[in-house]
Amino acid sequence: MPDLLNPDVAIARILEHIHPLGVEQIPLGAAYDRILAETITASLNIPPFANSSMDGFAVRAADVAHASKDSATRLKLVMDIAAGSVAARPLSAGEAARIMTGAPMPEGADAVVPVEATDHHFLAGDTSALPDSVGIFNAVRPGSSVRAAGEDIVAGQTVLTAGTQLRPQEVGVLAALGIAQVPVVRRPRVAILSTGDELVEVDQPLQAGQIRDVNAYTLAGLVALYGGEALHVPTARDTLEDVRLRFGEALALTPDLILSSAGVSVGAFDVVRAVLAELGQVDFWRVNIRPGKPLAYGYLGADHIPFFGLPGNPVSAMVTFDVFVRPTLLKMSQRTDALPTIIATLEEPLQNDGRRSYFRVKLHHDDGIWYAKLTGTQSSGALLSMVLADGLVIAPEDTYEIAAGTPLPVRVLKDYILFTS
Repeated sequence: MPDLLNPDVAIARILEHIHPLGVEQIPLGAAYDRILAETITASLNIPPFANSSMDGFAVRAADVAHASKDSATRLKLVMDIAAGSVAARPLSAGEAARIMTGAPMPEGADAVVPVEATDHHFLAGDTSALPDSVGIFNAVRPGSSVRAAGEDIVAGQTVLTAGTQLRPQEVGVLAALGIAQVPVVRRPRVAILSTGDELVEVDQPLQAGQIRDVNAYTLAGLVALYGGEALHVPTARDTLEDVRLRFGEALALTPDLILSSAGVSVGAFDVVRAVLAELGQVDFWRVNIRPGKPLAYGYLGADHIPFFGLPGNPVSAMVTFDVFVRPTLLKMSQRTDALPTIIATLEEPLQNDGRRSYFRVKLHHDDGIWYAKLTGTQSSGALLSMVLADGLVIAPEDTYEIAAGTPLPVRVLKDYILFTS
């Protein structure tokens, strides 16, 4: 099919003109799952001071070197140290301090004896009066049950590098370092609009010949999945005037990317391409892929906003998003793709038409080998087939009869499948 563009060529042409977005400062509480834009260096030690890792008694290890169950070492109790407080004075030889988990070690002490190894038992946060002394039944080494200053992070240490996707643990590190405003890569703003006289909103009753707008929701979900912010544009009817109006509204939102669905095939009512020619340029149209051959890509407006015209069938829209829009968003937001491509063996033969085809499959793992089986109908309008699919098996171009037992690459759609095999 010489008139159809090779998918790899199409992706390369797209990404050649896509650039990472700028940096914005956001509150730490909103930083989860964002991409760190700058390398973070620790400005202080974590923990900032030596502290007890358990409830017990701060001691000088040398004072209890000979303590045992049969011969307890008795130390004078001179102070109580709670978490959030500081010792009233240094600890001298022959003395001990009752100390709570997380409380700072007093000067002079170099170890903590757990409360269970003493003759004085108390609960965390105990504020009862101190006895005069405590019997120690276990010898301890210097540093025992003590978290040293800088044990976790040392001041000046590089703790997070630019490009890191912030999980809860990275957010926790930022909190520990006192970073309230976080430099992150700006999220792509993606305007989404559907076209077609047959479309109605999800809360509207269906009349004869009508269907609900599925793509507005699936595409918005995919945009969010890959780190973008979806901007909704009202449905465009199949007239030049209405399509022109809606694309104008999309441009007015100052997006980083525009997605439309339907209106780019060869039907009599497909007017999107005509409006694209008015508002910008079409770089290519029709790609050697199934489902999703009628895919348009170009630029709109004075700012040359990248534009994808996706097919109208729901599966075609999702597959072409995965193949072409996903890498675009990932490059814009500097994210890495967490969903891998694996090799799986076909459990049944495939009939291909010579295009690079993406078949919806269920996956299972047996004796170290992945196996793929079709979800059923491969109609481009069969939305439930995408719900059932664990992945998309990729049949290469110029293939027609693919035998059962053939190993093929599979784009995984459900990451948990890899951990339940």
